[in-house]
Amino acid sequence: MNNCRIATGVVAALLIAGPAFTQEHDESYHADYIFGAPLEPTEAWIITRGGRLYDNWYATQDMDAPEGTHPAWPSSNSRTGATTWRCKSCHGWDYRGADGKYGSGSYETGIAGVMGYSGDPAALESVLREHGYSEAMIPSEQSQYIAAFLSRGLDDMNAVIDFDTGEVSGDTGHGAAIFQTNCAACHGFDGRALDWGDADEPGYVGTEANANPWEVLHKIRNGHPGVEMISLRAFDLQDAVDVLAYTRTLPEK
Repeated sequence: MNNCRIATGVVAALLIAGPAFTQEHDESYHADYIFGAPLEPTEAWIITRGGRLYDNWYATQDMDAPEGTHPAWPSSNSRTGATTWRCKSCHGWDYRGADGKYGSGSYETGIAGVMGYSGDPAALESVLREHGYSEAMIPSEQSQYIAAFLSRGLDDMNAVIDFDTGEVSGDTGHGAAIFQTNCAACHGFDGRALDWGDADEPGYVGTEANANPWEVLHKIRNGHPGVEMISLRAFDLQDAVDVLAYTRTLPEK
């Protein structure tokens, strides 16, 4: 009986800790997973990659954040620094820019959204270069991923998230099943294993899902730049919406 308990404990430890890679192997493996690309990228991976670049192109590519404020950032908005270089900072998590949630608030810029983009990679690259993004910042290959995301990966968030209240039209029971068997591996069953805040104002999954469901849905669909986070891009949008609805029931503190 004691031997059985010991063996069970060892197995559990291995399941939690994962394979015993050397540090060199471990770091290179994870770097390839986070920043690399599959040999035969699927449509889902391509769009997800574009979605992460839209979120934060420099973190997605493991680059240093750009210095200074984007020269085209409106002077009417007081934000400064690297965040002004991110696509989402102008066009929003709901992709509607001035016609969406960024029509007011701390990210109000008056800049139009990207819903309805034609999907022409060459046209997008031209726009990026005109807006100060060099080839070194966003290479042509990466701009094609963004173009794919903009033309084929934008979800109509107004159809699943109430614009005024943030209420989500999802099945929390189904969302719980997906979360508990996938997302909880990193976030914990109560969503508090990772904290983006501090002791006074924690930032858990439940905190973020209630404060900004548009951002959280984007990340459920595309992952988070520069870290090992799964995406539900290969599944139906409603699956992601159900997960979002469930995360809004998790503790905020």
